Amino acid sequence: MKISTLNIKRFAYGIAICSAIFSSCKKSDNPNNLPEVDPSAYQGKIDGYTSSDEIYPNNLKAYWSFDDTKNELKSASAPTQTANDAFVTGVKGKAIKLTAGYLYYAKQFDAFKTDALKSFTVSVWVQILNNGSKRTMLMTLARPNTFDGSLDFRLNTQANAATVTDKLGIGPRFSTVGGGSQDNLNATLNPKIGADVWTHLVLTYDSNSGTFKEWANGVDVGSYNNRGVGNNLFKAYEPGEFIIGGNYNVIPGKAVNTSVEYAAMTGTVDELRIYNTVLPDAHIKALYALGVAGK
Repeated sequence: MKISTLNIKRFAYGIAICSAIFSSCKKSDNPNNLPEVDPSAYQGKIDGYTSSDEIYPNNLKAYWSFDDTKNELKSASAPTQTANDAFVTGVKGKAIKLTAGYLYYAKQFDAFKTDALKSFTVSVWVQILNNGSKRTMLMTLARPNTFDGSLDFRLNTQANAATVTDKLGIGPRFSTVGGGSQDNLNATLNPKIGADVWTHLVLTYDSNSGTFKEWANGVDVGSYNNRGVGNNLFKAYEPGEFIIGGNYNVIPGKAVNTSVEYAAMTGTVDELRIYNTVLPDAHIKALYALGVAGK
């Protein structure tokens, strides 16, 4: 059969049209025309960060690095009174080791005033053992002449013997706008602890929903996260002070009652950070991963 030159041209034209249509329908690898990414820009980073200092820096309102200083670095505030403390090697730089000790700041921090602290994240690294007899107050937003603080980061070290290193009761509480108290507890999940084991603990509180979470080593371990709104919302009472490693009753001359529930802390603390917002879950996990890497 004889094929005309015109038909050949028509056939070739049709193939060209189909190819163009197929190419236009092919899925693009870069549909939004984003700029190319240089992989070398992410070398040495963890979750996109080179340091814990890069996580929400504008919301970090109080920070204790313990790098050869006991000062709170954002306000340059030195402790008013300390006991039985020493600098040792930490997760990142130095840490503060307490041997039945504490750091007491007789100061109303601006960052912890009622109108300044609604939602928050508290991040800290700790080496701790159970003791079978006394609770440990990791830190407290203390209220002068009052046993309970506005926020108490309590560790239930009294619940188990020192030989138990696979269970740590984390039982933080806070005071409410209605004058009551709310708390949380890790009823089922526990981090590993030990005299030479660094454990990352985090508290978050969302004032919009009344959600109070506790984290250990990047895992949400709390069992009673939903604490309610209205009169159950957190309140940072004024005047306020700040204590690391105890409450008023462990400080000579400051006891507010006869309770011996707490002992001055024996353990090591590093990288205490307090933010005025709730860090997203991914950033809490990043803080843990960065700390593990010494960053």
